[in-house]
Amino acid sequence: MFRTFLNIFKIPELRNKVLFTLGMLVIYRVGFYVAVPGVNQVKMSQAMGLGDLAKYFAIFTGGDLSQSTIFGLGIMPYISASIIFQLLVTVVPVLEKLKNEGEVGRRKIQEYTRYATVGLCLVQATIWINYLHSQQFIYAPFRGSILYWAMGLLALTSGTIFLMWIGEQIDKYGIGNGVSLIITAGIVARMPAAVIWVWNNADLRMAGGNDDAMGPSKILFIIVAFVGVVAGSILITQGQRRIPIQQAKQTRGRRVYGGQRQYLPLRVNHGGVMPIIFASSLLIFPSILFGQLASSFSGGPWRFLASAFSTGAYLYVLTYIGMVFFFAYFWTTVQFQPKEMANNLRDFGSFIPGLRPGKRTADYLEKVMGRITYVGAAFLALIAIIPTVVAVWLKIPFTVSAFLGGTGLLIVVSVALDVVQRIEANLIMRNYKGFLGGEGAIRGRQA
Repeated sequence: MFRTFLNIFKIPELRNKVLFTLGMLVIYRVGFYVAVPGVNQVKMSQAMGLGDLAKYFAIFTGGDLSQSTIFGLGIMPYISASIIFQLLVTVVPVLEKLKNEGEVGRRKIQEYTRYATVGLCLVQATIWINYLHSQQFIYAPFRGSILYWAMGLLALTSGTIFLMWIGEQIDKYGIGNGVSLIITAGIVARMPAAVIWVWNNADLRMAGGNDDAMGPSKILFIIVAFVGVVAGSILITQGQRRIPIQQAKQTRGRRVYGGQRQYLPLRVNHGGVMPIIFASSLLIFPSILFGQLASSFSGGPWRFLASAFSTGAYLYVLTYIGMVFFFAYFWTTVQFQPKEMANNLRDFGSFIPGLRPGKRTADYLEKVMGRITYVGAAFLALIAIIPTVVAVWLKIPFTVSAFLGGTGLLIVVSVALDVVQRIEANLIMRNYKGFLGGEGAIRGRQA
């Protein structure tokens, strides 16, 4: 293992990618603590009304509203804009035509996504600054000032745009997915606090003690959840369905070429951790919206809806599972193109035994991908929901359950596996052994 890390720094290109990625993440963490001017941070931290919702927001966005920093909105506006345009590409002919134009069209769509990100930032920043004014978290001299509003909108919008730029630079010059790495860095930075809290509140007595303390059963659950989420994340990330591919024989002169039998690997969890991030990010809005309506209008259905969409509630869990399934299929539909794959197999003289090249092959690949995506989405939802639900029943604090046995750990493991695979691919391409070396290299589990 130690030799493998040394091999990373022996390859100039790989070394530069790794160091560049780490440098960008360090810049992100430094900017994470730059507060928006004019906000009373002490009063805000003591009377933060959003509670677990602010912590939940921080997990999946890379920001932190509880401190109201310039990165408070996180990367969520960019994620939301990406979701919007990925949906529009499938229904708007102009955008679909741009996508089919190749790299030039994708750059144009990316440009539109950036503009949409700015618009979403302005909307979300306006709502947030209005909340700060209503709760009197802003110092008196700045309240009601148009200049302060302009400064606050500019600070929050610029912070998100800068995070978007960092993510794109990591995609281009670094290693790994930039957006996922930003979110992961925010999660990892909070994990030590969760571990320290468990240590300080541990109570190993079998009976008695405070119900809020971490007794043996709760500590055992955290350990089992940690091991289960890590193992499940690796299993679902590495799982593959291998489709047999037969290469057609070609005769050139007196020699026969081709005829080899290969495999087409289809990932069980094609969307990776993105369905979790998308579903969790969008589920933040109902909680905030219904909470504000319940506080503004007493009675009515708003209080019920605010309670129903709180973290761990029955309706919240069902909606979460449904959205994980939706985004798992949506991401697979956007990224996986069976017609294009079938045409490529036909052009290279390959075919699936028993199926004619073309439409029959495309229909078969789409059918198989739909089935394995269902399994992957179910496993993904199970890993994401079970720890949260049980944590609510056992009254384990959200700061502990989210990081040591829930979706936070799931994101960290999935992103870490992706980075390791990319580094290992660079090492093997240059005749170096991977992290596990030789026959122990990371392989996908066959479904």
